[in-house]
Amino acid sequence: MAHHNQLGQKGEQLAIDFLIKKGYTILERNYRFDKAEVDIMALFKDILAVVEVKTRSTADFGNPQDFVKPKQIKNLVKAVDEYVNANHLDVEVRFDIIAIVGTDKSFDIVHLEDAFYHF
Repeated sequence: MAHHNQLGQKGEQLAIDFLIKKGYTILERNYRFDKAEVDIMALFKDILAVVEVKTRSTADFGNPQDFVKPKQIKNLVKAVDEYVNANHLDVEVRFDIIAIVGTDKSFDIVHLEDAFYHF
């Protein structure tokens, strides 16, 4: 497996562990619809948190969250709309980013809630 794929999988698992520790219930991982893949969908109280995980081995080329593009956001919104309707969910939906950057021997994790409003 390519190094970037291993890093991405490691980042997603770190994000899931992080969310569980904060009291989130993981509903879906790598949910696919049409052209979108939603990394994590998690429930926190009455909020469906849609989480895009961006993992980088270094911040040399910018912050991980800066790599979420408008077309990706559009596809995520479409996928989540389908998921909510198909599962008859009555929840508030929030789009988050978990940005993970490798350091010398560990990872720094930043959870940006309502992240799409910050672009």
